[in-house]
Amino acid sequence: MSTLSASSAPSGLRFRLFGDQLRPGALLAGGLVLSFLLLFLVLPVGKVFHTAFVDGEGGLTLGHFGNFFSQGLMREAFFNSLYVASMSAVFAALIAVPLAYFTVRFQFRGALLIQTLGVLPLIMPPFVGAAAMQLIFGRSGTVNLLLMEHFGISVPIMEGLSGVIFVEAIHYFPFILMNLTVALRNIDGAMEEAALNLGCTGLRLFRRVIFPLAMPGFVAGASLVFVKVFDDLGTPLVLGQTNLLAPQAYLRITQVGLEDPLGYVISVIMIVFSITAMALSAKVLAGKDYSTLQKGGASIAKRELSPWSALAAYAWILLVLLIVLSPHLGVLLLSLAQVWSFSPLPDAYTLAHYQTVFQDAGGMMKNTLLYCGLAATLDVVLGVTIAYLMLRTNLPARKWLDWIATASLAVPGIVLAIGYLRLFKGVTAPGTDTLLTSTWVVIMLAYAVRRLPYALRSCVAALQQVHVSLEEAAESLGATKLRTIQRVLVPLMAGGILAGFVTSFITAAVELSATLLLSSAESQAPMSYGIYLYMQSIAGRGPGAALGVLAIVVVALGTYLSHLVVERTGKRLAARPVDESVPPLEASSATSSPSALKRVPS
Repeated sequence: MSTLSASSAPSGLRFRLFGDQLRPGALLAGGLVLSFLLLFLVLPVGKVFHTAFVDGEGGLTLGHFGNFFSQGLMREAFFNSLYVASMSAVFAALIAVPLAYFTVRFQFRGALLIQTLGVLPLIMPPFVGAAAMQLIFGRSGTVNLLLMEHFGISVPIMEGLSGVIFVEAIHYFPFILMNLTVALRNIDGAMEEAALNLGCTGLRLFRRVIFPLAMPGFVAGASLVFVKVFDDLGTPLVLGQTNLLAPQAYLRITQVGLEDPLGYVISVIMIVFSITAMALSAKVLAGKDYSTLQKGGASIAKRELSPWSALAAYAWILLVLLIVLSPHLGVLLLSLAQVWSFSPLPDAYTLAHYQTVFQDAGGMMKNTLLYCGLAATLDVVLGVTIAYLMLRTNLPARKWLDWIATASLAVPGIVLAIGYLRLFKGVTAPGTDTLLTSTWVVIMLAYAVRRLPYALRSCVAALQQVHVSLEEAAESLGATKLRTIQRVLVPLMAGGILAGFVTSFITAAVELSATLLLSSAESQAPMSYGIYLYMQSIAGRGPGAALGVLAIVVVALGTYLSHLVVERTGKRLAARPVDESVPPLEASSATSSPSALKRVPS
């Protein structure tokens, strides 16, 4: 807020500078954003809840839920989903916790490389690598064939629900790794030194001091793993495990029909458990203090390992990395394999699968670029608008826009797709006789809603780093609010906006849950749908793997670009620090000339 007093400035200037009054533009922008969120998020999800709780005559009932729990298959699917999500979180923690602690706590050559490789599973959707994992760890896969040949034993890693847990844990453990690594680095080294001085060492030091202080990071990562696995549809379907909630919701809607209430009951249960998992994670940390006095000082000290300890640690880390990177290796080998059956490695190699993909799936690649590009663009527009309304206006209930947009994280893709099919049933696209649910537009909208929180967080972070005095300087020279946003605010937020765009794009590119229900024709299908179709037959797994490799390349390039943009933006901001000792309006006056103002967006 500027330090200019009300008596020392004209009323019109006060109106433009400070934004304390409600502007028609802010009201209009807020109304448009709220309308979009209500139409494409709140109402579809509300329609799912309404259908689950009403009977055929429109009266409220709990009979559908009673019917759900009275069926053995549904009870089995419910408890299986809880079991798979919980065990996936446990095994993901067993992989991530030692990896994070060793690389943060001890001196390691290539520690950054180890952490980078540990995050690579996130750039590949789990359903892409599920088929390849069967060829490596399945009953007749590489590992079991070698074990049987040399030791006469086999390990049922990919059998039944164990295979789903194995694939999900390998794919999602980076959520725990990233959050826990940050939390460990933020621990005050004095806390560890105090414990060491009192004789607390080794495993007891980790259990009583280090891990409890890093608990917020661990809980955040573990809750994300639970929610992601609980809602996942693609991996169980590819592995042939339909006795879980997400596959059952998909099968009920596609096989029984939109009028089947059990599909909506399953959707409600999935949303409730997603929200409950997030709420419980916050409850676990409530009332406890994890803060330290360290701010920019020394974190926990890195210590040297003895030669034998270092050898054991490297051997363990290498084994973990080989396992977690095996899906990538398996997909690559499968995409090049001419024949791969009952042998540790492919019998022959070919590029024919890539030729098939470029000939038959070129339209899917174009569709992916179109849908994801439009969805990401819509996300950054909404993200910038919501961020500006939150941080630069006093619009009533503006925080609700953030909360509603972020709530889409708790809505599974399959549930949102069911809500769209139910809400827009019979609705035709404007100016045509084509049903809206049979057009590609609804796919793009589902992508945008599902990925909006990622772009929103990037835009909020970018706007928080732009000092309000720069806007005040522009407005003091007569620029309108809209022109100030276009010429000053957006250019200064460009790094965060681009990072949000890339993040939304690459995550939408591998969306499968909503895609399976909303793709009404193969000509509208994106790459994720094509991969799933190819993987349904043995003959098509080669082209499916080739398409998966291309999807991985797209996501990897997008991830690299996102990190590059964020890094360069951080360096640029660090090279141009704001002098906090200068009051905002005085800082504005230092640049209050037409020539200076023109240099602001650069």
